[in-house]
Amino acid sequence: MELTSLSLGEYSLVYNMLSFSIAAMLAAGAFFILARDRVSPKYRISLVVSTLVVGIAAYHYFRITGSWAAAFEISSSGTQYLSSGKPFNDAYRYVDWLLTVPLLLVELVLVLNLSRAKSSSMLTKLVIAAVLMIALGYPGELLSADSMFSERGFWGLLSTLPFIYILYILFGELGTAMEGQPERVRVLFRNIRLLLIFTWGFYPIVYMAPFFGLTGSTSLVTIQVGYTIADVLAKAGYGVMIYAIAREKSLAEGYSIEEAYTS
Repeated sequence: MELTSLSLGEYSLVYNMLSFSIAAMLAAGAFFILARDRVSPKYRISLVVSTLVVGIAAYHYFRITGSWAAAFEISSSGTQYLSSGKPFNDAYRYVDWLLTVPLLLVELVLVLNLSRAKSSSMLTKLVIAAVLMIALGYPGELLSADSMFSERGFWGLLSTLPFIYILYILFGELGTAMEGQPERVRVLFRNIRLLLIFTWGFYPIVYMAPFFGLTGSTSLVTIQVGYTIADVLAKAGYGVMIYAIAREKSLAEGYSIEEAYTS
């Protein structure tokens, strides 16, 4: 990525957002671990996957933060940050997404506790689509362009196709599978699908930041802050909603934490 000079505010905004994301991921992971006994044993695997997701994300954000700090150094006048000559490695994000995005879909399917045949079929299709979505988006991320009709726009379009397919599965097959679920679970499921659409739909908007006339440090900062906000919502926030679904299903099935501790 071509680096530019940054104002003190721009550098600090990105650095503080990256720091916030690490704290959010670690706090979410601690919550999932401590809350596991509040759900029925058959739903705990979803909380395990949620913990893995935020753990992987926290590690990569630690690496991103280190790379960001190394890529810039404050000027002699103390009024701005200049490139240190070391590259900022934004590829950490795509490595993270390649691992965590399929897991986000896995935990959603697992918490529904569908039949093995139904779960296996959905997971296979969703994971393949998720991997394609991330892999096709990465080449465009490496390119700087100010037009949607550019190579960056082309790769972004290709990446959008698997995303549309994932939405089709979520609102089609998974929507049908939810018909036999308790009412509160159906409400939570509708909400988590909306969260997915909002957060995952936010990524391509950030991806297209250069197409909206944002250049130089403004584009760089917008992309980093935008991706970070989306990640916190799509991983930590999403995991909390997965817990809520697991908790509601456990209560509907008569699970009691008090009985679990006394048995």
